[in-house]
Parts: sequence; structure tokens; C-alpha cells
Amino acid sequence: MRSPGYPETVRNALLEGLRSEGLVCSLPSRAILFMEGELARGIHIISRGHVKLTANSCEGRALILQITEPGDILGLHNCITGAAYEMTAQTLQPIRVSFVNRKDLLRVLHEDPEACLSAAEQLGWTCHSIYNEISSLKLSRSTKVRLARFLLSFSGEAGGCEKDCRHAARVELDLTHDEVAQAIGSSRETVTRTLAEFRKKHLASLRRSTLLVQNRQELEKIAGLGSIRRELATLMPDPGKRGAVSFTGIRSFSAHRPALLKNGTRP
Repeated sequence: MRSPGYPETVRNALLEGLRSEGLVCSLPSRAILFMEGELARGIHIISRGHVKLTANSCEGRALILQITEPGDILGLHNCITGAAYEMTAQTLQPIRVSFVNRKDLLRVLHEDPEACLSAAEQLGWTCHSIYNEISSLKLSRSTKVRLARFLLSFSGEAGGCEKDCRHAARVELDLTHDEVAQAIGSSRETVTRTLAEFRKKHLASLRRSTLLVQNRQELEKIAGLGSIRRELATLMPDPGKRGAVSFTGIRSFSAHRPALLKNGTRP
């Protein structure tokens, strides 16, 4: 599942502050950016391609928590708090990424108040998007709904999809059915069966690292996205502009709040 777009005004200040700090490189599909448990070395700004963020249990079970999109920034809260990465980041296609080390990031946030405020705003938007995703997973019992939303999240990318016709979009995406199941909280068998149904109805298909969305309008009906769009429209300062930057892997900052007194109040 992926985060919704962020307002253009929210992202500009921080990106401007980091523009001259990053080291840009290109990486192939299935490359590892960082591993779960590693200390945060810096942030990764994804300018092209997709990255999956995976958490692993003690029993070895993997769960895809998020698939990022171009513009996403990984590891912001880890760099701010000094905490280790909670997830493993692995590319799903050839990507272009900028790396800014933790020292340079903290210096920019310390010296530039607008960049610091921008980072706080984007963390807040990430928190909001995570609440939406949790609600979607908890309240939707249908794998069909969750899968439709997942596929739609890739079908409208500017520069990331090749238009085949009026209603079709092709995206290079190195994901197995098992990984899709991890991302939407389902089983591989159910995902394979639902994808076969979508393919039979000429809605969408996923074959050999290629996603083809043939009928976005019908998928949107299945996903029930109208109410979500209306909610986001009320939250966006400028509905006509959608940014692509989000910050993933948010965790609680409650440790920085004053402790409760015995009577339940804060000092």
C-alpha cells in the first residue's frame, strides 16, 4: 500500500535545503538500500523507480509494509531519533536515488527553519496516510477491494507508466504474487485467484514483472475510491497540486513528551 500525494507547498522547503547535499546514483532491480536493524546512516530520496519496505518476524516471516513511489524519502525519522531502521528497503526495478548522510541532514534542519518545518509537516502527512491504510486493511474484508487499490496506486504515475490506449497503463514492476499478498494482507492463492478474475474481465493483469491496468474506471468502482478522494480534497491546501514526496517508516515520538504525573496530568 502506498501513501497519497502530498501538497507541493509541504515538500519544497526541505528538498531545496537538501538539493546540494545528496550523492546521486543508479541501482538495479532487487538492490538493497538498507537492512532492518542497521543504524541509520542517512536518508534516501527516490527520484525514479519503486522500493519495497519489508519487516521480518523472528520466525522468518516477511511482511511488505509499503511500496514507495518516485519522490519518497526513506529514513527521515531514523536519522532524527538515531534509531535503527525498522525495515529492509529493496528496489523493485532499476531506480535513481539520492543519498544524504545523517550529519548533513541534521545540519540543514538545524540551520534552515523552513526545511525543519517542512520535515515536520511531511511526517504528519505520513502519519495521516498510515492511519488511512490501517483503516483500509481493518475495515475492508475483501481482498478484491484491497488488490484493486494496490494496482491503482501504480497506474497513474507521470513518467512511470507507458500509455497503451485510452484506459490502459503499463508499469514495469518486479513483484511476485506472494509479495503482492504480503503488501495487502492476503494469501498468495487468493491474490492469484483474484488477479485471474481481473484478467478475465480485462481490468488488470500482472505478468513477468509487468503490471497492465486496462480499465482504471472499473477498478476504481471496485476499490471505492470516491470517498477517499473527497477526504483528501478537503485536507489539501491546494487541490490542484499534488506533490510526490512522502516519508516512510514513521514511529512514535511519544518518548520526547513529558511523563505523566500520578494524577494523570503532564507537568
